Amino acid sequence: MIIKKSEFIISAVKPSQYPVDNKLEVAFVGRSNAGKSSLINALTNRKKLAKISSTPGKTRLINFFLINDEFYFVDLPGYGFAKVSKKEKEKWGHMIEMYLVDRPQLKKIVLLVDSRHKPTNEDVYMYEWIKYYGYEAIIVATKSDKLKKSEFQKSKKVIKDVLNIKDEDKFIFFSSVKKDGKEELINLLLEDI
Repeated sequence: MIIKKSEFIISAVKPSQYPVDNKLEVAFVGRSNAGKSSLINALTNRKKLAKISSTPGKTRLINFFLINDEFYFVDLPGYGFAKVSKKEKEKWGHMIEMYLVDRPQLKKIVLLVDSRHKPTNEDVYMYEWIKYYGYEAIIVATKSDKLKKSEFQKSKKVIKDVLNIKDEDKFIFFSSVKKDGKEELINLLLEDI
C-alpha cells in the first residue's frame, strides 16, 4: 500500500480526547531522541506532519495522524532522555500507559531504538510491556544511515540480545534521511490492517 494522504487530527492527554471513529491504530514508542517524528514524516512523505526538534522530548502529547482516511499513526511521548522534571515524566508515563492498556483500536506497536547504541533499560521495559500485553511488536533500529556496512550485523545482534526479541517479532533497520527500510516498514505496518 502507498500512503497517499496523511493529516494531523488531534493531540490528546486523556481518553476522552482520542478519536471516536474506531479506526485501527499503529503506535510509535521509543526514547525521546529515537526519531519517532522523523520516521512518521518519512513514511508519509511529509516534512512537517509530526513536529521535529533538535531538543529531545518535544512530543509531550499523544498525537493522532489519519493515514489514507483509513487508520491512524499514533505518536507517543518519548521516554528517558528529555530534560523534564520527575513529576512531568511520571505524568507522561501514566498518559502513555493509559493509552496502551485501554485502547482496543491499537493493533501494532512500533518500538524505535537508536541503531548506534545498546538499548536502554527503559527500551527493555517497553519491549517486555508490549509482549506482556500481547501486541505485535515491530522493532525499528533508526538512524541506520550513521552505521557503516560492517556495523549492521553487530548492531542487530546487540539489539536482539539486549531486548531478547522473540522470533515472531519483526526487526528492521530504518533511515529517515535515506529512506532505507521505508517500503518494508510500510508493508509491515499495513499488513492485516
